[in-house]
Amino acid sequence: MQSHGGKVRRVHDHSSSVDDLTDAISPARFARRRLLKSALFGASGGSSDQVSPSPSEPVLNSEVTHVVTGSVLDVSPHVLVLQTSVGEERLTLAASTAAWRGHPVAPAALRQGDRAIVQRNYVRRTIADRIWAEIGRVTGTIVERDADTLLVDEGTEKGRKILVIPRHATGRIQVRFPRLQPGYLIDVIGLRRPGFVEGLIPATSQPPYRADRPPSPPMVSGHIPGSISGTATWHEPGEEPEDLLGVAYPALDPETGCEGHDRARPGDSGTSPGEAPRPNGGRHTRTPRGGHVRGDAPNVAGAFGHGPAQCTGDFHREERYAVDPHLVGPGCVRLPYLSLGSVVRIYNDCAQRARDLPVTSCGALARLFCDRCVTCGTSPRGRVADLTMSAFVDLGGDLDRGCFNATITIGG
Repeated sequence: MQSHGGKVRRVHDHSSSVDDLTDAISPARFARRRLLKSALFGASGGSSDQVSPSPSEPVLNSEVTHVVTGSVLDVSPHVLVLQTSVGEERLTLAASTAAWRGHPVAPAALRQGDRAIVQRNYVRRTIADRIWAEIGRVTGTIVERDADTLLVDEGTEKGRKILVIPRHATGRIQVRFPRLQPGYLIDVIGLRRPGFVEGLIPATSQPPYRADRPPSPPMVSGHIPGSISGTATWHEPGEEPEDLLGVAYPALDPETGCEGHDRARPGDSGTSPGEAPRPNGGRHTRTPRGGHVRGDAPNVAGAFGHGPAQCTGDFHREERYAVDPHLVGPGCVRLPYLSLGSVVRIYNDCAQRARDLPVTSCGALARLFCDRCVTCGTSPRGRVADLTMSAFVDLGGDLDRGCFNATITIGG
């Protein structure tokens, strides 16, 4: 199996668009888009939600956010010190502060150098309410399995990850994901390790269908409603800034195109119907710590106590099961098309918190999952938003739960 960590790209010549893609993930670019839209169409009426920033405020660690990300510099029973993108941040650890590092732990058990994301107290922002350290997630289509090691394709934008399921977590995961076979979907939360993710918690229940055969959405009479309810999930940052507040939207305008997607169709470039277009010279797989490994080269990732994590690296066999989410239909939720920089209001039905967020990337992979979130009651079927980790936590979500019941409103 191949290691992975940065982004997996199709090996086409997109050199002319590299600068545009870099600019597209810039937080300042999103702020300018919102200002231009406000100047052109006027500011939307009505009072803003308490946690929603004004269009002129930055979306990264602004004074109204309640999340901070960084590396652990020091931790004691009473104080956590993080190195963030803007300097050191000291947070008070209260008796009620909860921490997670593969499982619930005491905050003082965090390790120096851990990548951590902290949910601040909503009243006293210097107090840490929740801390997650080295948490990771693997969501996508299984394309190869070798014993307890899976190679998972996360779509044309994100590439592939290695997921290793330790023996002590096998039963818990297989209760929710009985088909750990190529061609089926998986969504697991766990610990980030060098070169792979150690899977510990099933983030949902496995859909009964194969990844290339998701259900069709119900017909809608008249216009699509302004507010749509469903499931909101989160994804790892990849090449996005770790503290970015944004959303990967499942229905980007086809004319805009998802990042890294060449809008090929079945039958182009030697593909057969139903098969994802094959990149020239193999695909790349990304590792949690960064770096690229050729998709057709064998990989060995050091596992923990039960032998190395590896797969055969059979490129053609892997591509047989790869699914391009852009080519399988809209999924089970009908969403209006949006473009990068559009504003969506995300409302956490469970925590009763809302925020206007920019569309920062493509979330087409969400179309493959027609599941429900049961964090507070049972949500309608389908994923309507795939949030950055910071946005998910800022809205009151628990990363180790994987989702919250959400309602989205287009345009904020």
